[in-house]
Amino acid sequence: MQCSWKAVILLALVSIAIQYTAIRTFTAKPFHMCPVPNPLNCGLGQDVESFDRMCDEYPYFNYNSSRKTHILILATTRSGSSFVGQLFNQHSDVFYLFEPLYHVQTTLIPHLSPSRYAVERRVMLGASRDLLRSLYNCDLYFLESYIKPQPANHTTDKLFRRGASKALCSMPVCDAFSSSDGNIEEGDCVRKCASLNLTLATESCRERRHVAIKTVRIPEVNDLKALIEDPRLNLKVIQLVRDPRGILSSRIETFRDTYRLWRIWRATGRKPYNLDLTQLTTVCDDFLNSVSTGLSRPPWLRGRYMLVRYEDLARNPLQKTKEVYEFLGLSLEKSVVDWIHNNTRGNNDVSAKHKYGTLRDSAANAESWRLKLSHDIVDYTQTVCQHILDELGYKAVNSPEELKNMSLSLIEDKTFIPFL
Repeated sequence: MQCSWKAVILLALVSIAIQYTAIRTFTAKPFHMCPVPNPLNCGLGQDVESFDRMCDEYPYFNYNSSRKTHILILATTRSGSSFVGQLFNQHSDVFYLFEPLYHVQTTLIPHLSPSRYAVERRVMLGASRDLLRSLYNCDLYFLESYIKPQPANHTTDKLFRRGASKALCSMPVCDAFSSSDGNIEEGDCVRKCASLNLTLATESCRERRHVAIKTVRIPEVNDLKALIEDPRLNLKVIQLVRDPRGILSSRIETFRDTYRLWRIWRATGRKPYNLDLTQLTTVCDDFLNSVSTGLSRPPWLRGRYMLVRYEDLARNPLQKTKEVYEFLGLSLEKSVVDWIHNNTRGNNDVSAKHKYGTLRDSAANAESWRLKLSHDIVDYTQTVCQHILDELGYKAVNSPEELKNMSLSLIEDKTFIPFL
C-alpha cells in the first residue's frame, strides 16, 4: 500500500515528538525554587542568614538568581555571530557556549530538508527551549541526551566546537591553559585538552556570574518569550542582524555545495529554474518578524532586548561593544578590549581566512559582498527582502555601477535604542 507524502511527513514528525518526549522523561528532575528575598523588605529586619540557609538546602536556585544576567545572542548563519560571541567569551566572568542547539538539531532532525525546513525547525523549538533553560541553570548534564554517542561517566569528546569556549579550555575543565591566558586558539584547545568532563564544566559554569549562548537555530525572538518572561533566568537577548545581501554572499562562498545553484546564477547570469529561494526568503522573513516584534516594544521585552546591526559593530567595534555591555549591565574588561583591538584590524594570516574565524578587517568586511554578487542577484534580493531592508536602514542599489562604487555607503545612520 502506498502512503502519500503528507502521511510520510506526519509519521516523521510524530517520531521526532516521541523521541523528544522520551528525552524529557528520562532527564526530568524535581524542581525546587528557593524564595527570593524582597529588597523592599530589607528595612523590616528580614533574616538574610535564614535565607542563605534555605538556599543551601535548594542549591538549584543558587545558580538562577536574578543577581545573574544571562545572555542569548540571537542570529542567523553568516551574520557575524561568531565574532559577537567572542565579545563575551573573552570576559572572565562569563561562561560561553557556542551553538549547543546544534546537538538538538542533529538528534531530532539529522537530515534537515530544505523543502521542510520551516516545519522541522519548529519541531525543534520545544527541545531547544528546554535545553537552553537547563544550560542557563548550569545543568550541562541535560546535553548528554543529545550528544552522540552518549557520554560515558559524563565525559565526551563530541561537544560541537568545544574549543570555541574559553571556559571549556581552561581551569578547572582543562589544565593545559589558565583563565588568564590570552586568546586560546580553538585547535590548540582540541589538541591539548582531554575529553570534556561535564561535571567539571558544570563547576566552571557555576563559578561564573553569567552564561552567554550563541545560536543560529532559533528563528525569532517570539520563540524565546517563555524564557524571557521567566524571572529566574534574568535573560537578555542581543539580536544580531546583517544586510541580507551580505549574508547571502557569505553563504555562497562558505557553503559551496548547498548554494551551488546561486553560484551558477552568479557565473552565468541565468537563474536556475530549480533554485531554492527559501535559502533567501527564510532569512528575510525571520528578520522581519523578529525585528518587528522587538521594535514594537511589547512589555515582556522591556529591558530584555537589544537590536545590533553587524555593520555598526564592524565599523565601530569598541564603541558598539561598550553600548552592548552597558545595556547588559556588565563591566567591560581589558581582556575584551584587547581582543577587539587584536581581531578587527585585518590580517593576511591563513587563520584569518577560516570560514568560522573571527580575525578580520571588520570595517572592510561590512560591505565586501558588493564586490562578490552580481547585480541581478542583488536586485532580486532587494525585491524579495525590501521590507526588512527598509526597516533596518539598508539602501538599495539601482545599477551595476552603483553596486561597485564602494565610496557610496549603503548603510543608513540609524540608531536602535534599547527598550528600557
